[in-house]
Amino acid sequence: MKEKEHNSYIGSLIHGITSLLTGMKTTMTVFWRKKTTEQYPENRKTLKLSERFRGTLTMPHNEKNEHHCVACGLCQTACPNDTIKVTSQTVETEDGKKKKILTKYEYDLGSCIFCQLCVNACPHDAITFDQDFEHAVFDRSKLVLTLNHPGSHVEEKKKPAAPQPEAAK
Repeated sequence: MKEKEHNSYIGSLIHGITSLLTGMKTTMTVFWRKKTTEQYPENRKTLKLSERFRGTLTMPHNEKNEHHCVACGLCQTACPNDTIKVTSQTVETEDGKKKKILTKYEYDLGSCIFCQLCVNACPHDAITFDQDFEHAVFDRSKLVLTLNHPGSHVEEKKKPAAPQPEAAK
């Protein structure tokens, strides 16, 4: 019998009004809450981002310009849309053992979905996300970064053009 009452016109009307009042209560609590407007770009130097914010993928280097990457390729395998390309080569050490070394670590920031699967897959903590979030460029090719060279995500200075030889008169 109760099922019939809930499906009746009056039961549906009471349910609708209850739902409306619940929504209005939520709206009014948010309406009276203190506003938190960020004055960007004026505050970009003092802007506090969450510690878990995922900005740009970086490969930390120490003072000797060394990184922890061993070119295992797990990050490349874990990436769902092929944003990372790891290029390595095998060299022979002094002891006669063969060792794989990283030659190029390319990261396409324009394709990255910031899922952090590559960071979680890395067993050596060789890559991390930093707090950099300003990535506006006019050319998408500038979003392809080589991470195994420090300072690679900073825009490279343009080299002066080589002087053209004068045509014979």
